[in-house]
Amino acid sequence: MACFIAPLAEAIVVTIIRKANKQPVSTLGRQLPALEKMLWGGTLMLIVDHIINGELTWKFPFFTALTETDGASLMLREILVVGVPMAAVLTVAWVVWALIREPKHSLITK
Repeated sequence: MACFIAPLAEAIVVTIIRKANKQPVSTLGRQLPALEKMLWGGTLMLIVDHIINGELTWKFPFFTALTETDGASLMLREILVVGVPMAAVLTVAWVVWALIREPKHSLITK
């Protein structure tokens, strides 16, 4: 239904942070564009998947769950139970990838 909202929100925050910091100084700061691409790409794929499965429509209220009486609480539950853990796992995987990718000598000197 709306599990893509959590990675979408994280992608927006990461994009704002990346654009605000012109000179990344930390290991993770240098790899921030990769996280941004992963989040935006994953969000886009989830939106397409939800459109194909009929969970999103082109007319208001856009989310088919909102046409039900208890739809808003179902959407919030899905965001919290599916979307947030999905975004968290993606971010942890990115942290591990960024630390492995960084040359070992630069990690030791910092």
